[in-house]
Amino acid sequence: MNRYQSISTNRRNEIADLAIMFEHHKDLTRFNTLGFTAYAEHFCQPDSLVACQEAIRYAQQKKWPIFALGGGSNLILAADIVGLTLQMANTERDYQPQQDGSMLLRVGAGVTWHDLVMETAEKGLYGLENLALIPGCVGAAPVQNIGAYGVELADCLVAVEGLQVKDGQPVVLTLDECAFGYRDSIFKRVDYQAGGDKQLIITHLQLRLQTVACPVLGYGDLAACLEDQIESQTLTPLAIANAVCTIRQSKLPDPKEIGNAGSFFKNPIVTEAKATALKAIHPELPVYPAKKGFNKLAAGWLIQQSGFKGIRRGCVGVYPKQALVLVHYGQGQASELLALAGEIVTGVEQRFGVVLEREPQVVN
Repeated sequence: MNRYQSISTNRRNEIADLAIMFEHHKDLTRFNTLGFTAYAEHFCQPDSLVACQEAIRYAQQKKWPIFALGGGSNLILAADIVGLTLQMANTERDYQPQQDGSMLLRVGAGVTWHDLVMETAEKGLYGLENLALIPGCVGAAPVQNIGAYGVELADCLVAVEGLQVKDGQPVVLTLDECAFGYRDSIFKRVDYQAGGDKQLIITHLQLRLQTVACPVLGYGDLAACLEDQIESQTLTPLAIANAVCTIRQSKLPDPKEIGNAGSFFKNPIVTEAKATALKAIHPELPVYPAKKGFNKLAAGWLIQQSGFKGIRRGCVGVYPKQALVLVHYGQGQASELLALAGEIVTGVEQRFGVVLEREPQVVN
């Protein structure tokens, strides 16, 4: 029995028991991959659904606002966090074979995302392999609808389970109800954010994975990296995941070594007419299909061509190997990074007439 499950059922003693759950003035430096220093007024890591409900109840009694923290990989901490910072630490997995040959997986929000990808790939399950080495945890994945190499979380998600902050009651959102888009979801809406009347603590994901081969190899560097396995018909989800890791490691910095939040800007979506006009002026511009009537442009290429790749501004800069990644070299402030991001947005807009949109959430 863990410390949360041992909470007394006597309401008179429960508050005293619950106080053990919380840490106060918690340093969050190691809880955000950019490595900025900020503090949580109160901090809690419930490792079960019951524990999370109790934490929500206590925070409501204390009138603390609740901030849901994932793996901190898509976050810019520009200020301390008032109230309760709650980070799910539940790590259960439940694999259920289905009659159609697929596998239904229910997984706890506290599982490290990359660990889950490698675990499912090693089991021979298809669906997550292209999303290897994306930092963060399972519970944060739906917020951004994480994606890489032609695959998005939405492609295999069945449902998101959570607890309503207003009353601690469980809720399940289907794939359609999540309203997924490119790096977007319903969880980014104001009413689902901290303080909103629909704010959720995501506790579990339900995923449908495949046992038959269904690789997505549309990106040239990924297909090239797997050429031998494709020719010999020995391609496996694990081989794909390992190839993705190799490619990402060659281009992206390890957050444990250099603070970063991965891709800092979304690839901009523009009309086909706009893309065609830009392509006529800049023949090397990478252009990808998007929804009908629109194209996706490579933000990294736009940033590089605007002269920002590898620049440094004090304690922050643009990664020399990938212009889409902004880095924190240490001892810096979030305001420095945001100032650099603003400089990049202005520079790209002036040269290409395209406005870049930031991916990471700013807490201020």
